[in-house]
Amino acid sequence: MKNPSPILLFFLSASALHAQDTDLAKKLANPISDLISAPIQSNYEFGIGPGDGTRWTTNIQPVIPFGINDEWNVISRTILPIIDQEGLAVTGNSLDEFGLGDTVQSFFFSPKSSSPIWGIGPAFLIPTATDSLLGSKKWGAGPTAVVLKQNGPWTFGALANHLWSFAGDDGRDDVNATFFQPFVSYITPTKTTFTLNTEMTYDWTNEQSNVPVNFVVSQLLKIGDQPVQIFAGARYYLETPDGGPEWGLRFGITFLFPQ
Repeated sequence: MKNPSPILLFFLSASALHAQDTDLAKKLANPISDLISAPIQSNYEFGIGPGDGTRWTTNIQPVIPFGINDEWNVISRTILPIIDQEGLAVTGNSLDEFGLGDTVQSFFFSPKSSSPIWGIGPAFLIPTATDSLLGSKKWGAGPTAVVLKQNGPWTFGALANHLWSFAGDDGRDDVNATFFQPFVSYITPTKTTFTLNTEMTYDWTNEQSNVPVNFVVSQLLKIGDQPVQIFAGARYYLETPDGGPEWGLRFGITFLFPQ
């Protein structure tokens, strides 16, 4: 058999790259896929408090899957926030501060092959905040779960957790909070992804809700040989605690490390 022509090799490699990009885009839409990724997500929020303060939160969110046998994965998802808030004030006291917030660490046990895709496991609240204004000063734990369905270019599902505090500063409010994130996304042939979600949190201790709705556009591309996804969008708050933000922006980059 003759060696394939350079033109045929070009089209074969282009087809393989296209298929790989499609697979990467679908895995990025799945929060518990077997893909190592490192999202850096920035949220800039406006209209906080009586002084119309602002808060810039950059979440470092590595996702690392581990295969524990032929049938199951464990997916580690970490959220470490870096917070810069300015112009916030309560009863004349300034709440301006910069530093780390509390870390949320989740582990999802997920079958390697299932339809719908699902995962369940523990979540932990770790008091990594560098200032009392930026965190709860509490240790917490609780269950977390995710379920989703992927059908062609569509992905839809929901992620949830509940955290209770069990140790920490006795002078601070106990943590008793439910987080619920329904989401839907659509991937175009150019690997542009449109995502709509809400990130609802209900604080049972203080009986307060926080309900931002996010619309984000993402684009998969390569910088040299490094696949990345860049994203940007807006968020609007349907409900917030007293003095909460009115609206905000979301943008960032995700570094991908296909195995």
